[in-house]
Amino acid sequence: MTNQQEHLETLQEIRSLMERSSRFLSLSGLSGVFAGIFALAGAVAAYLYFDISITGNYLLYSVRSDGRINMDFYTFFFADAGSVLVLSLIFSFVFSFRKAKREGLKIWDKTAKRLAVNLFLPLIAGGFFCLVMLYHGYIGLVAPATLLFYGLALLNASKYTFNDLRFLGLSQIALGLISALFIGYGLLFWALGFGVLHIIYGTAMYFKYEK
Repeated sequence: MTNQQEHLETLQEIRSLMERSSRFLSLSGLSGVFAGIFALAGAVAAYLYFDISITGNYLLYSVRSDGRINMDFYTFFFADAGSVLVLSLIFSFVFSFRKAKREGLKIWDKTAKRLAVNLFLPLIAGGFFCLVMLYHGYIGLVAPATLLFYGLALLNASKYTFNDLRFLGLSQIALGLISALFIGYGLLFWALGFGVLHIIYGTAMYFKYEK
């Protein structure tokens, strides 16, 4: 009985070592929570800035009454989204670094590099695709596209970290497809996808792996 228990413990240690070497385990659930909070704050700022209701069509503000492009609209959204992105990345690094230090893991190794490549390649491609759509005037499809490409990026990166990330990716893809049916209400879907889903996912991850 003792030998069998020792064998099981050895197998568990081997499995743990293999998992550590093939997956990035420093990703913190708190990163998702704070990313969601920042996203909701960005959405609230947009609603207040344009003085619209939560179900309001924000695309009505993309052009002026004389038909010209409203540059204030684009300037605000680029600044708003950029601020949310930068703050989310900073807090993601801080919480992941803290978790890695606490668990004796490396924050930047081969697995982390593979995770970064598989995450950012679809995001960069999606970013350029959204710029092309803006160039051609398809502004209403930008919000669905960002959710879709973000979901694909998470799905692609989930191979190198916790499998739970796959469910977040699939949820973002589904939300992006639904958003494509309701052009003009992308801000609401952004709040749901980048805000609410992130908070739910981050909270679940925190209590599952860190608490």
